[in-house]
Amino acid sequence: MSLRVASSIASSALRTSEVRIAVASSNVANADTDGYTRKTASNVTRNTGVNVASVDVTAVSSNVDRYLMKTLVSAQSDLGYTDTRDSYLDRMQSAFGSVSDDDSGGTDIGSMIDALADTLGTLATSPESESAKAATVQDLSDLAETLRNTSSSIQSLRAQADDEIATTVDTINETLSGIDSLNDQIVKGKALGQNVTDLEDQRNTALKSLSKSIDVTYQVDDSGLMRISTASGKSLLDTKVHELSYTPAASVSASTVYSAGGSSGFGGIMLNGVDATGSSLGGSLGALVQLRDTDLPAQQAGLDELATTLMDRLNAIQNQGSSYPAPQSLTGTETVSASDALKVTGGTLRVAVTDSSGTAAEVLDIDLSTKSTLQDVVDAINTMSSASASISADGKLVIAATGTGNGIALGGDANDGTTGAFSDAYGLNDLLTGTGASDIKVATRIAGDSNLLATGALSSASGLTAAGTALTSGEGSVAKALSAAFSASYNFDAAGSLSARSTSFAGYAGAVIQGAATLADKASTAYDSQKTYTSSLESTFSSQSGVNVDEETAAISTLQSAYEAAAAVMKTLQEMFSTALDMVQ
Repeated sequence: MSLRVASSIASSALRTSEVRIAVASSNVANADTDGYTRKTASNVTRNTGVNVASVDVTAVSSNVDRYLMKTLVSAQSDLGYTDTRDSYLDRMQSAFGSVSDDDSGGTDIGSMIDALADTLGTLATSPESESAKAATVQDLSDLAETLRNTSSSIQSLRAQADDEIATTVDTINETLSGIDSLNDQIVKGKALGQNVTDLEDQRNTALKSLSKSIDVTYQVDDSGLMRISTASGKSLLDTKVHELSYTPAASVSASTVYSAGGSSGFGGIMLNGVDATGSSLGGSLGALVQLRDTDLPAQQAGLDELATTLMDRLNAIQNQGSSYPAPQSLTGTETVSASDALKVTGGTLRVAVTDSSGTAAEVLDIDLSTKSTLQDVVDAINTMSSASASISADGKLVIAATGTGNGIALGGDANDGTTGAFSDAYGLNDLLTGTGASDIKVATRIAGDSNLLATGALSSASGLTAAGTALTSGEGSVAKALSAAFSASYNFDAAGSLSARSTSFAGYAGAVIQGAATLADKASTAYDSQKTYTSSLESTFSSQSGVNVDEETAAISTLQSAYEAAAAVMKTLQEMFSTALDMVQ
């Protein structure tokens, strides 16, 4: 073997050792760098033509298990999904208040209902008590406020989710742009034979970050280009970025819903001009859409079912009676017009004008079967000398006593025996107003004066006339009915995740609260489980692709010895060259 061949072999050994020492040193230096994977130098033997082989480094590569990487990317998507749902549903559960172990102190809807039921029990035994009336109105106001606040919290969470959808879409677009830039560098670098492993690490880190926001699939071609699609197959990145776009709603209420056409409510998440909202988005983005459009509205539906049932049942009872003394006027809550057909077409409507002691000043019994329109009833009442009826400018039926110090009381029975059917149909003596949990409240006039709370009923005595006893202070039939309403069972329709059922107000409130707690608990369990699974995958990935500092340090020591040996050979060869040259000279 010639000295030149020996020198070439020694030189290649030096170069190889230098590269491998540099790679190992880089591994040690970046051991704690997020996303960094262990690099290895690939050696190849080369024939020198004299039956002796030399060594060269052909490439530097990352030690990445591509199948494990795909599993990890999928797990990150599920982690983003479960984390987001856990965070929002935990806050939703908190919005329902806390349950007390005893009979007082709870801030949840059920505790408020129990407190109101206790107060109504006192009112039923002392219907003339002003303090009992005041306590009843206060407890009812507290219950209504709790329902409103809970509803407001749910809608606030929906608004936050909607805003976060827009933020997440921006984050996804930024991450895709970053990966696109890395794609360009990697493809060009590979084409030039450069080491692109660090760039690939950066791209994999960005990919895992992207998958937390949206569920993706990806492929890397021979040129090094990474193509990314949604789980449903819609392209997000190929040779260019396909950006998502979304504009959040200006305001959010219980009536705000997703509209595929984007004409009202929440618009669509657009991708390449197509609405992708209904596709399998996954990640935190998919969780936010599900929370905004499904999970949180389901809780609102349960609250609305409770609120509307409370209003319907309590208003029906309140409209059976009158306060003592009777109010000067009654104004309906229903919007009507004079030509409307009567809502109650049979039975008798009794209209009584009473003084402050409950004595009748004038009484009129109207046979509703003889009337066709609301105007017919208004005209009948206007035949009384001490009462008037009209339809206000905003379309509300108003019945009033015209004499000083007098009040108006309504009674009578419909054909089916329901007392107060006419008053209830037009909301003339409603206790609660609103359309659902978001705006339920105690009627303004009763909230302002608890003495206007109806506790007794107008006398149904046949032949009641002026100077007869129309109202009695201690007559508490309506107060007793209100109290009994809280131990009775009612038919609640299916709402949200709750099935139809027959139960009490407290029973349904408990079901609403339990449903929210169960949903939040399941979300928490799912997150904990996914977090543990993803962490185990990260550990496995790290053990396979991460840097073991001890191993790398030992490798550097071995490589240094190899380098020193090659250097010694080179020195010897140089001396031999020098000796040979001296001999020639």
